[in-house]
Amino acid sequence: MFVLFCMSLPACQRRTAVNGELAEDESFEFVADRFADIEIMRYKVDDWDDLSLQQKELVYYLSEAALCGRDIIFAQNCKYNLAVKATLENIVTTYSGERDCPEWLDFMVYVKRFWFSNGFHHHYSNDKFFPDVDKSYFKQLILNSAESDFPLADGEDISRFADRMTDIVYNKTIAPVKVCQNTQKDLVLNSAVNFYENVTQKEVDKFYDQLRKNDTSANPAEPLSYGLNSRLVKNEKGEIMEQPYKVGGLYSAAIEKIVFWLQKAAAVAENDAQRTHIEKLIEYYRTGDLKTWDDYNVLWVQDTESQIDYVNGFIEVYDDPLGQKATWEAVVNYKDNVNNRRTEVISKNAQWFEDNSPIDRIFKKKEVKGIEAKVITVAQLGGANYPATPIGINLPNANWIRKQYGSKSVTMENIMYAYAQAKLKNGTIQEFYYSDDEIEAAKKYGYVTDNLQVDLHECLGHGSGQMLPGVNDDMLKNYHSVIEETRADLFSLYYIADKKIVELTLLPDTSAYKTCYYKYIVNAMMLQLNRLEKGAQITEAHMRNRAIIANWCYEKGLKDNVIEKVEKEGKTYIKINDYAKLRSLFAQLLIEVQKIKSTGDYAAAKALVEQYGVKVDEKLHAEVTERFSSLSVAPYGGFINPEFVVEKSGDKITDIKVTYPADYTQQMLDYSAKYGFLK
Repeated sequence: MFVLFCMSLPACQRRTAVNGELAEDESFEFVADRFADIEIMRYKVDDWDDLSLQQKELVYYLSEAALCGRDIIFAQNCKYNLAVKATLENIVTTYSGERDCPEWLDFMVYVKRFWFSNGFHHHYSNDKFFPDVDKSYFKQLILNSAESDFPLADGEDISRFADRMTDIVYNKTIAPVKVCQNTQKDLVLNSAVNFYENVTQKEVDKFYDQLRKNDTSANPAEPLSYGLNSRLVKNEKGEIMEQPYKVGGLYSAAIEKIVFWLQKAAAVAENDAQRTHIEKLIEYYRTGDLKTWDDYNVLWVQDTESQIDYVNGFIEVYDDPLGQKATWEAVVNYKDNVNNRRTEVISKNAQWFEDNSPIDRIFKKKEVKGIEAKVITVAQLGGANYPATPIGINLPNANWIRKQYGSKSVTMENIMYAYAQAKLKNGTIQEFYYSDDEIEAAKKYGYVTDNLQVDLHECLGHGSGQMLPGVNDDMLKNYHSVIEETRADLFSLYYIADKKIVELTLLPDTSAYKTCYYKYIVNAMMLQLNRLEKGAQITEAHMRNRAIIANWCYEKGLKDNVIEKVEKEGKTYIKINDYAKLRSLFAQLLIEVQKIKSTGDYAAAKALVEQYGVKVDEKLHAEVTERFSSLSVAPYGGFINPEFVVEKSGDKITDIKVTYPADYTQQMLDYSAKYGFLK
C-alpha cells in the first residue's frame, strides 16, 4: 500500500521535521522536462559515498533487478502496449522525415505520455488518450521508418501493419478504459488491464471462490493471496486457467533477468537475514508459489537491521478492477539516517497510538508487533513506481502477516524533497488559499507536516487495526483499495493534531497541524479536480479516498459551519472555521471506515465510496481548471532515475558512481534497448 502524491544540499543541511520552512535549493536542477499535464523531475541520491563498496554493489544489483521488469508493467496495463511501445520507439529512432515541425513535436508529446503512463491509458484517470496528430500523419511516420524494427505479424506487410497499429492507437472503442469502476457494468469485460482474457466477472469470482473452497491444505488463519501473480484466461476448449508469472511462465524472459541480478545481490548481502529473504524471493520467482511469496514477506518484514532495502514483485492490486491481481513494481533504497528520527519515535510509540485510537475496541490490536517505520533515500524506481512514484509505502499487504509479524513503513524523503523544491514557486497556494494566514502557515509548516502525515499514514494508518476472524480484503472487492487508503489517511489526520505529537517533538507547536488540515481539505475539494477531464468522475483510489474524507466532513459539518465555501472576488475558496471539530469529524469517519474494513462490509463500502468519492461538482471543476491554466502548473509529476557507473580494475569493482541524467527521452530509449525483454 502506498501514498501517491548535479548536487543538492548535503543531508546535514536539509530541513528536518522541526526546523521550520523549506529553503530553496539552488545547487541542483530538479525539473528536467515538461509536457502535456506532466512535469519530469530528478531526485538526488544523498549520502551515497557514506555507503561501503559492498553496499554500493548491493544497491547496483538490486537496481538492475528493478529495471529488468520494465516491460512487465506495459504488458500488464494493456495487451496492446508492447506492440505500440515498439512502434513508437522505432519511429523515434529511425524516422527519416522532418522532425523540426509542429506535427513531430505533438507526436513526441504522445510518446512521452505513453512512456509516463506505461501505456496509452492515463495513469490517474484510466482513460485512453490519443495523439494530437492526424491519423494520416501517424501512418506516414510508420511508412517512413525502418520496417525491419516494427513488430509485424507473420505475413503482414508494412501497409497493413500501419493500418492495424493506427486503428489500435486511434480507435476509441479499442481498450477505452484501463480499469472500469462502474459497478453497473461487468468490471472485467470493460477493463483493458491485461489480467484477464475471455472471462467475465462472474466467472472470475466463481473460479477463485472455488479455488479457496477446494484448497484443503490452506490455513484459514493465513489465507493465500489467490490470483495475485497470474493472468486468468479461458482457452479454446472453454477451460478457465491461470497463467502464473514465473520463470518458465508468463513474462519469463524478464523474470529470468530479475532473478539473475537478485542472485548477484544475494552474494553481496549485508547479513544472513537479508541474503535469506533475497534467496526466498528468487525461489518465488522460479516457482510462482504463493505460499513461498508469504514466506518471503515474513522473512523480509523481520529484517530490520539492514541499511539497504528494496521492494520487488507483483504487489499492489490498485489496477485490478476486482482488487486481487497485482502489478509489478520495484524500489531500491537505503535508510536516511539524518531524518529517520521521527519514524523511530513513531514506531516506538505505536502501541500508544493503537490503544488511544477512537475506533471500536474489538478492532484494535491488543499487541502491535514489528512495526518498522523509516525514512529512506530512494536509489532506483521500477515497474509501476516509475516514472510516477508513491511518496510512501507500507508492506506487506497480507493482513495476517501484518498482525503476526508486523510491517515496514517508509517515507521517501528525497522524492518528497524533489517535489517540494520543484513546486516552491508555482503559485498554487497564492491562488487557492483563502488568506495570508494560510499562505504563511503553509510556508512555515508545509514541508514538515507533509512528511509527518506520510509517516503517520504509512506507519500507523496501514499498520493499525485488525480484521475480525474470517474476514479478508477480498470481501470489499473493487472497493478494498480506496477503503484502505481512506482508513490510513484518517488515522494520520486524526493523530497529527494530537498533543502527543508535540510532546514527542515531531511538530514544533500545537498549531502546526492546521496547515496539514487546510492543505488536505483544499486539495481534496478543489486542487485535485485539475487532474480530471471535463465531465469525468473520480476513478483513482487515492483521489477517491481524499474526496470521501473531505466531502463527508463538509456535509456532516454543515450544521456547525466547520468547513465553509467562500466566494471572494468571483472565486471560490475553502475556509476552515473550526479545526477542533474537524478533527472530531475525522475521528467519527475513522470509526465508520475501520468497521467497514474489519467486518468486510461490502455494501457499506460501496455506499460510502459512491456517495462521497466519485461525483464531481462540474461548476467548481471548471473554475479550478481555469484558475490553474493561468499558473501553468503540471498536475502530475514523475522522475528520471539516477544512473550508476561501475568503475573496475580488471574484473574487480573498485567504486560505483552516481550520475544524474537530464534527458527523459534518452533514458526511456536506453531502457528499452537494455531492458526490453518482452515482445
